[in-house]
Amino acid sequence: MPARRKARKRALDVLYEADLRGLPPGEVLTGYVARLEQPRPEHLGYAIGLVEGVAAHRDRIDELIASYAEGWTLDRMPVVDRNLARIAVYELLYVDEIDDPVAITEAVELARQMSTDDSPRFLNGLLGRIAEYATR
Repeated sequence: MPARRKARKRALDVLYEADLRGLPPGEVLTGYVARLEQPRPEHLGYAIGLVEGVAAHRDRIDELIASYAEGWTLDRMPVVDRNLARIAVYELLYVDEIDDPVAITEAVELARQMSTDDSPRFLNGLLGRIAEYATR
C-alpha cells in the first residue's frame, strides 16, 4: 500500500473514532499517536496533517459535502464514507500538491476496501461535483 494511502487510512481511523465517540479529532489523534510503537511510520506526518486539516476546516468541508450530496444528509451517510469524504474534500481544497483525481481515486479505493458496495460510486460522484466547484 502506498505511503499516502496508509496515511489516509490512519487519518480515517482517527476521524472515524472521533466521529463515533463524539470527541474532538485532536484529542483522539493524541491518544492514537501515543499508542504507536517506535519507530513511527514515515507517513505519520501526512496522516497528522490530514486529521488536523479536517478538524480545522470541518465546518466548511461539511457544508460542501452536505450541499453536494444529493439526497443524503451527513448524518445519514455511513461513518466511513462521511470521513473519507472529509479527507478527500480537505485534499481537494487545501492540499495543493495532491491532484484532484488522485484525492478522489484514493477515497474511492479506500471506500471499496472498507465500506458498502455503493460507497465507491457515491463518493466518486460527490467528490467529482465538489472538485468541479473547487476549480471554478
